[in-house]
Amino acid sequence: MHLAAIFFFPFFGFGFVLYFLPSIIALARNKRDTLAIFLLNLFLGWSVIGWIVALVWAAKNDVPAVAR
Repeated sequence: MHLAAIFFFPFFGFGFVLYFLPSIIALARNKRDTLAIFLLNLFLGWSVIGWIVALVWAAKNDVPAVAR
């Protein structure tokens, strides 16, 4: 095994987790809009603005649903 391959995999894994951090947070917090946050993160996460919007949305508290 090459020495470069040993160092490549941890950085690739860390980058993958960092890229999907908003989705992971939404899943851990049982957000109602987890799928929407994931899709925003997947398609617009490459732009810094899309990633930040997804992160803020995932970290924000859900408004309680009003039963009528």
